[in-house]
Amino acid sequence: MNSRRNNNMSQNTKVVTGINTRLSYANIWEPKSINGGKEKYSVSLIIPKSDTKTVTAIEKAIDAAIEEGIGKFGGKKPNKVALKLPLRDGDLEKDDVNYKDAYFINANSITAPQIVDKQVQPILDQAEVYSGCYARVSISFYAFNTNGNRGVACGLGNIQKIRDGEPLGGHSSASDDFTAIGEQSEPDFLA
Repeated sequence: MNSRRNNNMSQNTKVVTGINTRLSYANIWEPKSINGGKEKYSVSLIIPKSDTKTVTAIEKAIDAAIEEGIGKFGGKKPNKVALKLPLRDGDLEKDDVNYKDAYFINANSITAPQIVDKQVQPILDQAEVYSGCYARVSISFYAFNTNGNRGVACGLGNIQKIRDGEPLGGHSSASDDFTAIGEQSEPDFLA
């Protein structure tokens, strides 16, 4: 009985995002160390404010993580506004058009996410899933209290690519940068 209850509790803190979630800062193929910390897989999820179903599910999961984490907060429920929360407002915190009218969440994990296509088949080509594409992502929330930092963090689960999007991060492809030059024509700068 007790294990079933714990299993249900963890389900209260898990969310699968909607299909309009966009990946940003996608370090999902190889773990990276940030500021000398433990190597982790990580991604920033851009969630449109119009996706109220996902936003509401995330807010409920954060509340459940606070309830489940009361032990980490000294046995009593803290005031939510005093905690660091993972759901952040792109309009307020990012000077980036890609975060306009959106929330964002930074999710990470020490274990690699499974990355699949719409038919739930593994994606092996790393170029297929990148910062800027759209995906459903399973995430889970948990309370933390470390060195005076108290709040709720977001764990990265698995990723299902839904569709391509404009790549983020300033990398252009060669076909974006150049046009084909025939043997007879000269580049503009030589003309």
